[in-house]
Amino acid sequence: MPHLTHDRTTWLAYAQLALWGFFLYGFGPVVPLLRDEQGTSAAVAGLHSTAIAVGALLGGALFAPVARRIGRGRAAWVGLAGVAVGVAGFGTLRPLPATLAAVVVIATFGMMAISGVNVVLTAHHGPTAPAALTEANAACAGMGILAPLLIGATVDAGLGWRPVMAVEVGLIALLALAALTFRVRPPAAPQALSVAAVSPASVASPAPPVPAASPEHAVPAVASRVGEPAVAPTGAPAGAERAGGGGLPRPYWIAWVLMAVTGSIEVCLSLWTADVLRSHAGLGAGAASAAVAAIVGGMFLGRLAGGRAALRYRPVPLLLVALAVSLTGFAVFWVASVGWLAVTGLVVLGLGNALHYPLAISIALAVAGPAADKAAGWSSYSMGVGFGIAPVALGWVADGVGPHLAFLLLPGFIATAALLTLRLGRALHPHDHDRHDDRQNGVSRRAQPATSRTSV
Repeated sequence: MPHLTHDRTTWLAYAQLALWGFFLYGFGPVVPLLRDEQGTSAAVAGLHSTAIAVGALLGGALFAPVARRIGRGRAAWVGLAGVAVGVAGFGTLRPLPATLAAVVVIATFGMMAISGVNVVLTAHHGPTAPAALTEANAACAGMGILAPLLIGATVDAGLGWRPVMAVEVGLIALLALAALTFRVRPPAAPQALSVAAVSPASVASPAPPVPAASPEHAVPAVASRVGEPAVAPTGAPAGAERAGGGGLPRPYWIAWVLMAVTGSIEVCLSLWTADVLRSHAGLGAGAASAAVAAIVGGMFLGRLAGGRAALRYRPVPLLLVALAVSLTGFAVFWVASVGWLAVTGLVVLGLGNALHYPLAISIALAVAGPAADKAAGWSSYSMGVGFGIAPVALGWVADGVGPHLAFLLLPGFIATAALLTLRLGRALHPHDHDRHDDRQNGVSRRAQPATSRTSV
């Protein structure tokens, strides 16, 4: 089993993503409270998620050029600084247009921070990148547990949700001070990403990491297992580059759509779970806001365990298991009419959700190869699609039939994600399916003439 090394760069990246998690997982419980404060409908309140989508698109477009100019690590710091400015505005402004604009700013710079952390960890850890990304997202969820609990406490104390935004700004300032004090600097130059991170057997039988190199001098191919085809330069299976033209390979785009769908699951839960707990499980506003921490707590535990699992098992089967766990947790949550059972379902749901994004982004960045900065930017667009469409659609349905029935959209998202994951597995390991087909037909591919093999 490969060993994941934790140095200062790794811990800094974990902390940066954790501070984004503090805002993101606190933002969901805030939306119903903000809706009550502004006197809007669920669909209009859902526009705050659309604002995140707009910011994600802007952040995705900005990251690659900013990273080329100042470096990936510094781009992550620029992102966190922008988040602090946006959060300060969100916590002090009250009209709907102002809060929407503040969320756009937060999301724009937040996506830059996320992209910077993702590519730094992927380049820094090579074949153990899925584990590093899973642990980073565990840190994100760990800090995310605190935000709903603090919001519930301040609401019950009559202070509202806004003081928690000041806590976020203070934490970002403290992290910057700690990085300066301990002289934790980002990597000096971009590195090529190791395609071994998600090659067909990389987790079970790791290949050696790809040496640091400029994008123009990336290692041409990495064999994942003796006797199996090498992975193409982009990280796609051999031959996939022809299908994808000169851009990112086909597996990347399947992972891209997968991230949009799983992002839809997560953001709908983040924004509207508190409403379901209030309307169906009988919890008060403060308790419902705090109970959202159950999802994040499950995600934290799932990512702690998932980091070890990602070192042993292939990403695609692991992701299918995670989706099955999510569906089980959703079923318990949805049928529950008492608070404790609904919260139990949310914990199980969080355990499954824990691995959706870390595994999908690790696959996407690894198959992108030397185009990692471009891939990271485009991945923000997938988050924008998920955040921009699904919560507004769910809010629109909830205005008509109530939030509980509207939540039946989520099993559809989970089923779609499972189908995409199966398709991604075929795209990453086409030779496995070819050998299966040959066995079914009683024919050995090695026994065929060369001309037959090349025509397949």
